[in-house]
Amino acid sequence: ALSAQTEAPFYEEWWFLLVMALSSLILILLVVFALVLHGQSKKYKSCSAGKTISNVEESVTLDNGGFTALELNSRHLNI
Repeated sequence: ALSAQTEAPFYEEWWFLLVMALSSLILILLVVFALVLHGQSKKYKSCSAGKTISNVEESVTLDNGGFTALELNSRHLNI
């Protein structure tokens, strides 16, 4: 009596296990990347442009009537 199956099934071969491991790794990385992008877009949606500008203006006190000025030309450095 001869056995019809002489070699191991394909799912026990090293190349199949390697392909499955690499495929699983790629799938996990894609899911993590998608979740990170979804979190980033959600963070920026909750923060509107008007709120950001008003917070920046409140945190900086402006001495010249509401306009920021670059004062590099008015300062003279002594060398």
